[in-house]
Order: sequence, then C-alpha cells, then structure tokens
Amino acid sequence: MLSIGLLGCGRIGQVHARSLARLKDARLLAVADAVPEAAQALAAESGAEIRDAEAIIGASDIDAVIVATPTTLHFDQIHALAAAGKAIFCEKPIDLSSERAAECQAAVEAAGVPFLTAFNRRFDPHFAHLQVRLAAGAIGETELVVITSRDPAPPPLSYIRQSGGLFRDMTIHDFDMARFLLGEEPVEIFAAGSCLVDAGIGAAGDIDTAAVTLRTASGKLCQINNSRRASYGYDQRIEVHGSNGMLSAANQPEHLVTQAGSDGFARAPNMHFFLERYEAAYLAEMSAFVAAVQEGRPPEPGIRDGVAAQRLADAAAVSLERGQPVRLD
Repeated sequence: MLSIGLLGCGRIGQVHARSLARLKDARLLAVADAVPEAAQALAAESGAEIRDAEAIIGASDIDAVIVATPTTLHFDQIHALAAAGKAIFCEKPIDLSSERAAECQAAVEAAGVPFLTAFNRRFDPHFAHLQVRLAAGAIGETELVVITSRDPAPPPLSYIRQSGGLFRDMTIHDFDMARFLLGEEPVEIFAAGSCLVDAGIGAAGDIDTAAVTLRTASGKLCQINNSRRASYGYDQRIEVHGSNGMLSAANQPEHLVTQAGSDGFARAPNMHFFLERYEAAYLAEMSAFVAAVQEGRPPEPGIRDGVAAQRLADAAAVSLERGQPVRLD
C-alpha cells in the first residue's frame, strides 16, 4: 500500500484525491493547504489527516507526494521532496521558467526519485489508443498532426494574471501531446496569437486565441489551435495524417443518443469542461504513477517531458513577440 501526501487542496487536488479513493494499492494519508478551510473540507471527504506542507515533505510514513499547489511554489517543494527521497507527482507546469524547471530536473535526477509530470491527456483512453495505433504503423509514416484545444469560456482575469500566459498554462498540454504523437522532437516553432475573446486578457498582457506550428528535423508538422472560448462547449480533438491514412479522435458528447426529425439530426453537447472530459484520464494517470512507484519503474511522462514542454512554451512566447519562427535545436 503506497501512502501519499497531497500539497494543495484546490480543484485539481480534489480530483487527485478522488482518483486515489478508487485505487486499492494506494491511500491518501495527509493533505495540506494554505487555506485551512480547503484542507479541512478535503480531509473530511477523504478521511486523510491534515498536516502542514513541511510535515508532509519530511514524514517517514509518506512514500509519495502530489504537488497540486500554485506553480510559484513548485520549485522549492520539488527540491525539498527530492532531498527527502519522496516520489513526486507534479502538476504542470513544473515552473514558469524552463531554466528553473531544468534545475528541478537536475535535483530530481541527482536524488534518483520517481517523478511524474501530470500531463493527463496522454492517459485519455481515446488519445492513448490513437497513439498506440500510430506507433504500430497503422497509417504509415506520420506527416501532419493537428491538435484542437478550446475552452468553453475564459478563466477569471485574476487567474490569467498569474498563469504565466496561454502557452505555459493551456498550450503546454498540447505541446506535450505533440511530442507524444510526433515521435520526434520539434526543431522549429512559429506562434501567432491574438486577443479576440476578452479585452481584459489583452490588458493583462496575454492572448486568448493562438495558432502554433511545430516542425521536426525530418519535416513532420504539427498544428495546434487554441481558444479561451468555444460557444459550443469544450473542444478537444486530434487528427494525425500519415502516408497510408489518417487517425482521429473526436470530441466526447455528454451521451450517445441522437434525435432525428424533420429539422435534421441533433446530438448531445460536448462534455462541459476538463473535469468531466478527462475524468478517466485522471484516474488512469494516478493508477500509472502508483504502479510505476511500486514496481520501481520510472513514471511517464517524467520530469524530462515536463521540461521539454516548458521549453516549447517559452519558445512560443518568444516567437509571438518576434513575429517569426524560433529554432529549438
């Protein structure tokens, strides 16, 4: 039985706690949050103890720790957890700076502790199946990957101001998925962006609409398009075009009932947002982490993947500022 501590009892921390409750080989032993009420609520729901963060990091009865705190706290907590010999499950991004994220990587690798970067979309059953078939050569050589990721509505401006920007907060998931599907590291990136949804986002120094093109050394291309607003609901699609065909994963509706009438066909709306759309992915992600730690295998995606996606996000921000492609190699 793997004993786990949780740092951060906000929305994503609650998701991970509920995933742990469904696993037979792990238990949530202790939680911590800077807001006492948040820790109390999650402790009451999960049956975990309430401890402060330092106590969880140094506890001899805790094997692994979930880092679900604000990104600005990750750097110090990762270093402390690595020094304490704890297995680490860390929410993205590792840090808002790829240089500081690389310092975290060095600390984790020097300590030899397991580390999973929580790119949950790799664990979505549909996306994972697509990748398995792609790797098996189902469509020949990959030529073009198209990733669509659009939120139903923008987050509060208070969140935007501390998010690190759209590329580091939202597109970073798509950068990891691009690496996952391309099978090669991108060597060039070109990012374009606008503020079309909310002028307040622009005033906060960010964009809300983006189009990014990645190119690998062999010429494979990936196109990513993002928006902070999709009037029709959460939009999550992938298409991979290859030399012998195409693989695609469509949006997931709330249910599969279709109604037909004189006005045509009507289907259910998309699942509302990430909590519903990726519920199975969050559970599979936590299960994979627990299994890897118990079996002595490096979890995937690891800290190297987190740093690689962060570098793509940083390069996208530079490309946007310069208005030209940026080389990555």
